[in-house]
Amino acid sequence: MKKKTVIGIDVGGSTTKIVGFRGSTDRSSLIEPIFVRATDPVTATFGAFGKFLDENDLTLDDIEKVKITGAGSSFITKPIYDLPCTRVEEFRAIGLGGLYLSGYRTAIVASLGTGTAIVHAEEGKTPRHLGGTGVGGGTLVGLSKKMLGMDTIEHIEKLAKDGSLEMVDLKIGDIVNSETIPGFTDNTTASNFGKISDIATKADIALGIINMVFETIGMVSIFAARTYGLTDVVLTGNLSGMELAGKIFEGLNKLFGVNFVIPEYSRFGTVIGAALAEEND
Repeated sequence: MKKKTVIGIDVGGSTTKIVGFRGSTDRSSLIEPIFVRATDPVTATFGAFGKFLDENDLTLDDIEKVKITGAGSSFITKPIYDLPCTRVEEFRAIGLGGLYLSGYRTAIVASLGTGTAIVHAEEGKTPRHLGGTGVGGGTLVGLSKKMLGMDTIEHIEKLAKDGSLEMVDLKIGDIVNSETIPGFTDNTTASNFGKISDIATKADIALGIINMVFETIGMVSIFAARTYGLTDVVLTGNLSGMELAGKIFEGLNKLFGVNFVIPEYSRFGTVIGAALAEEND
C-alpha cells in the first residue's frame, strides 16, 4: 500500500512552487520540489500540480491533502481536483520552512522574494513576522532593467561576475582610516553606489546592484537577530539561490559575527513550511 502524500504549494506572482512529503516529514520522505513560471496564479497552480504528479508517478488517490500559501493563493478559491485544501499563513510557512531546512531550534528566517520578509522562528511556537524591507528581487530586476536594459536574474548575475565594486561603491577606506573605527575594514561599504564612476562598466553596475540588495537584506536581518540575541539567520526564497549570495553574505558573517546560512532547497523554504504546517500546530 502506497504511503499517502501531503502536498505543499506556494503560489507567487511569477512562479509557483510545489513539494510533497510521502508518509512522514523525515528528510528521506521529501519529494524533490519543483517550480513553474506563469503570470496567472490559477494556471500556474494547476500546471505545477499536474507536472508534480506526473514526474513522481503519483495519482490523485495518493494525495492525502494539499496545503497552499503565498500571495497568489487567494486566487485559488476552489478545491484542487476535489482534494481537501488548507490555506497556510505565509509568514508561518516561512518560519517553519527555515527551521526545518536549517535544523535550528530558533533563528531569524529571511525570505528573499520580490521584497524581503523577516520572521523570528522558534521550535514549538508560532513564527512571528517582524517586518522586512521592500528591497529584494523586484529591486534587483527593476534597477537592472532601467540601468542595464536587462530583466533576467540569471543574465544579470552572469554579467556581474565580471564586475568590480571599485568603480561603484564608496568604501570606508576611501574616506577614513579603518583602524579608527573598531570592527570595520577598509573594504566595508560606506555608501552603495556612492562612488559610481563615469567609466563603470555594465558588469560593475550589475555587481553593485546585487551587492546593494544583499547588503540591505543582510543588515535588516542582523538588526532583527540582535533584537532576539541570536546569531543564526536562515536565508530562503528565490534570491537565496543566486551564486553571488553566498559570497556576499559570507563577508557579512565575518564582519558582524553572525551566521548567515543558505541551506539545501533554500529556494523552497516557504512551500516546505506550508506542507509541514499541520504537524507544527
